[in-house]
Amino acid sequence: MRKLLAVLAALCLLAVVPGTAYARQQEDAPAKKVIKIGVTQSVDSMNPFLAVRLVTGSIQRMIYGFLTVPDSKTLQPSPDLAESWTTSPDGLTWTFKIRQAKWSDGQPITADDAAWTFNKMMTDDGAKTGNGPAVANFQSVSANGQELTIKLKTPQASMLDNPVPIMPKHVWEKVKDISKFDDEVYPTVGSGPYVAVEHKKDQFVRLEANPTYWRGRPKIDELQVIFYDNPAASIVGLKKGDIDLIGRLNPPDFESLKGDDNIVQWNTQGRRAAYLQINHGATTSDNKPIGDGHPALKDPKVRTALHYAIDKQKLVDEVQGGLATPADGSIIPPLYKDFFWQAQGDEKVTFDLAKANKILDDAGYKKGPDGVRTMPDGSRKLQFRFSIHTDTPIEDKLAEYLTGWFKEIGITLTTKRLDSSKFTEETGTTALFDIAISGWSVNPDPEEVLGTHLCSRRPTASGQGGGTESFYCDPQYESLYLQQQKELDRTKRADIIKKMEERLYTDAPVIALYYPNDLEGYRKDRIASITPIPEDKGLLYGGSGYWPFYTLEAVSKDGASTDSGGMSGGVIAGIAAAVVVVLIGGFLVLRRRQGAADERE
Repeated sequence: MRKLLAVLAALCLLAVVPGTAYARQQEDAPAKKVIKIGVTQSVDSMNPFLAVRLVTGSIQRMIYGFLTVPDSKTLQPSPDLAESWTTSPDGLTWTFKIRQAKWSDGQPITADDAAWTFNKMMTDDGAKTGNGPAVANFQSVSANGQELTIKLKTPQASMLDNPVPIMPKHVWEKVKDISKFDDEVYPTVGSGPYVAVEHKKDQFVRLEANPTYWRGRPKIDELQVIFYDNPAASIVGLKKGDIDLIGRLNPPDFESLKGDDNIVQWNTQGRRAAYLQINHGATTSDNKPIGDGHPALKDPKVRTALHYAIDKQKLVDEVQGGLATPADGSIIPPLYKDFFWQAQGDEKVTFDLAKANKILDDAGYKKGPDGVRTMPDGSRKLQFRFSIHTDTPIEDKLAEYLTGWFKEIGITLTTKRLDSSKFTEETGTTALFDIAISGWSVNPDPEEVLGTHLCSRRPTASGQGGGTESFYCDPQYESLYLQQQKELDRTKRADIIKKMEERLYTDAPVIALYYPNDLEGYRKDRIASITPIPEDKGLLYGGSGYWPFYTLEAVSKDGASTDSGGMSGGVIAGIAAAVVVVLIGGFLVLRRRQGAADERE
């Protein structure tokens, strides 16, 4: 026993003493200003051509420049890497003047970098995964010095809201297969306010200020994006001071921040819609059936009956704690007033179980002795799977309500829990689902979210490309999409977009549930100031641009918010304690893994 205690004591010293020495070294070194952001979703890929998750899109905005960025006040397009632009009278030729600036490795940024980025997406299916529709209307792209010329097939109203980050040609042209490249090479070469210097899968991404950024170096030295298993763990981290800011909170976690004088609660209108994704007969981009969706969901009448069986106000009150708005139509949230659409009158689907039952009765879906309906030909019962994320209590609660309501109309719903990677694969590529929870964070120009329901967004037979949100392929919707794309009058374009939303509403490949509020929290003893986007009651983490984290200021050293960026004494002591516990025979695994909320960009 004495020998065991001696070994344990020695191991504790080995764990603690080096940390003490490290801490002393840091006291003598100039303090770095470090801000730590907590997220409950892990990066899907550091490769911007492949990434689709919200967290990855937010990180990309801090690393790479775009042709334009949303203005921090109006959200209208403003100069970024393109400092100016002109358009031909017919709207088919756009000429951008690329500003004189440098990549983070010191190489000059030229129009050739932008031309290479767009041409790669136009010619390589693997490179289309993240933002394929953004170049679908491009006829050709060429460069001459700092002048970039894009020729279009038809006029395109969203040209100044292009969501594609511009990549350094001299780095990326060496990549042989974009579809298999995770871009885990550090430091990254970028043109944004920060440079990625480290990424540990399912744990963290570390960003350092880019001293060559054309707007000027950020006011902090380092950003750390730290991944948590679940929102509850991130809330504990915020209260303890392990992180300084957390966004994308669920209502119960947001409410738990009340009463902490060091934490600011941030509650504003969000840019997201939450909805059900229905497998209405998924096909690949060459129109071949894919997946194992229930055949009853191919019938629009069944999908409409499901819609009538959902009490959206109850979901807002009970699942979202009142911190959301029921969605009676649009997949574009009311934050974007110009494009928001809401059903009215007889067109509006309201909670009506009697009507839902009548729709199914009239369509020939009869109830059996067990109360469960069958297909009109008697071949299968109406038993659907509901795919949600693991470790997401709020989705479990949603599933409980839907299961109860659907039972009232003769439909059985069984919850299927998946981790983020499996969820994305089954609901976006392989179509191994019936109904799934989903949603999208909408940009100021909604063309991207509308584009996720195009025929062209379906995956190829080999599973490449895609980026679909519904496997939808509808001639009427496609025609409207092309019309809005060519309409340069904003008011007329908005009217066409509203017709597209109406089509999604009535055909129901997705069923919008509610618009969650933007719920965030940050430590005011660590963050001196942060500017939302838009600046008037806008968002912090997850906003449409890098502005909040470029303008972010840490509390001065006297306020104890500067940080060396190393592990704290508490973490080091925790490691020592863990060593002891493992040796005695306990088993404890403390890690942050893949996030539970598969929120897409």
